[in-house]
Amino acid sequence: MAIVIGWREVVALPDWGIDKLRAKVDTGARTSAIHVENLVEMPDGEIEFDVVMDRRHAHKHVKVRAKVKRKSHVKSSNGETLLRYFVSTSIELAGIKKEVEISLVNRDNMKVRMLVGRTALGEDFLVDAHKTNLAGGKA
Repeated sequence: MAIVIGWREVVALPDWGIDKLRAKVDTGARTSAIHVENLVEMPDGEIEFDVVMDRRHAHKHVKVRAKVKRKSHVKSSNGETLLRYFVSTSIELAGIKKEVEISLVNRDNMKVRMLVGRTALGEDFLVDAHKTNLAGGKA
């Protein structure tokens, strides 16, 4: 049975030491995306980057090192095509923990640092577009 969540929720990324991060749930987006800065590709197939935790407090960030799952050219919502890196990590939402693929992107002009796409939601969640924080978290 699917859990009903709102269009904005708080998620955790436990593999990266992040226990609370505001996220927009977007059923129109196939993959999830997260705002990162200082992205550096390492010679061993890994990538190092800073996850910016809060739009108003850019100094609050978490340094992460992850294996690159793939690189792909992606057309953004404004029509611009950019090369993006994709990594896998676990996400926790409403008590459900699962492995997801996340695109590393600059979301500077967006209010929320993370976007949870429909492949991360799968059959586990239904989204009530009129509600927020139905999973109980606040960041």
